[in-house]
Amino acid sequence: MRVLVTGASGLLGRATAAAVRDAGHDVRTLQRRPSGVDRVEDALGSVLDADAIDRAVDGVGAVLHLAAKVSLTGDPTEFYAVNVGGTRMLLDAAERAGVRRFVYVSSPSVTHTGASIVGEGAGPANPERARGDYARTKAEAELLALSRDGSGLAVVAIRPHLVWGPGDTQLVARIVERARAGRLPILGSGAALIDTTYVDNAASALLAALERAEEVGGRSYVVTNGEPRPVAELLAGMCRAAGVRPPSWSVPAAAARAAGGAVETVWRFAPGEDEPPMTRFLAEQLSTAHWFDQRATRRDLQWAPAVLLDEGFRRLAASYR
Repeated sequence: MRVLVTGASGLLGRATAAAVRDAGHDVRTLQRRPSGVDRVEDALGSVLDADAIDRAVDGVGAVLHLAAKVSLTGDPTEFYAVNVGGTRMLLDAAERAGVRRFVYVSSPSVTHTGASIVGEGAGPANPERARGDYARTKAEAELLALSRDGSGLAVVAIRPHLVWGPGDTQLVARIVERARAGRLPILGSGAALIDTTYVDNAASALLAALERAEEVGGRSYVVTNGEPRPVAELLAGMCRAAGVRPPSWSVPAAAARAAGGAVETVWRFAPGEDEPPMTRFLAEQLSTAHWFDQRATRRDLQWAPAVLLDEGFRRLAASYR
């Protein structure tokens, strides 16, 4: 079928568009700049542009919606406009165009309340308790998307957790940059177990959700490698892959959360050019356990990760060389 992939200029979007193409589908992408993916049709535009959306969904049988505003801070109205408003416009257009399958790419943060997550599945998204504007608006958009699941349109929500890999300008690049500058501490003991997802695995899971949408419509699934590691080990692995000394100093977790709250306050009135060095949400993510039960995900999507973490680190190191 012809498949629309939104947000295909990002790390996961590019990998997903390529995976869908390689599975034999015709791929059209929608984002504000060229995707850089060979043998796909780029339809440049914004998820806030109704005309661009209508053109993008014309003639497609399925949508993989990855486009979103992703940031630790920012204007709350912009998060809402892109993450909720853009999703609503895309769903409306998909229904008008007769699209049959819709995969909404969400985030495990839609259920995160600041406490550790230990072996849990995909609980219901909760906009009231989610932490931060990104998580709240993604939670609201996920509920909106799943509410459209029905006889004409099968909708499934996939929550990839901490996606990384070669070419990652967000997670990996920022960890490496801060470690190189000596500004990357370990929060607490560094022993909290954290799940992550190698980018090729996340893309193949989204493809599996696309192919299984009519059987699993109306449900949410967390996707990870299923290999929780201590956060200090994960940070060290990314640093070593880039040839950078891993962090060797630590900050108490409570102090980091307090500092993150202070930074958020300052950023609200005088934002910097890049992401803030610390926020409460980031401090919680780096100091509490969050790993997930993958049994339902693998059973229902008939999927399993093909790239183990150690192989992912080898590929990351090769990309830096």
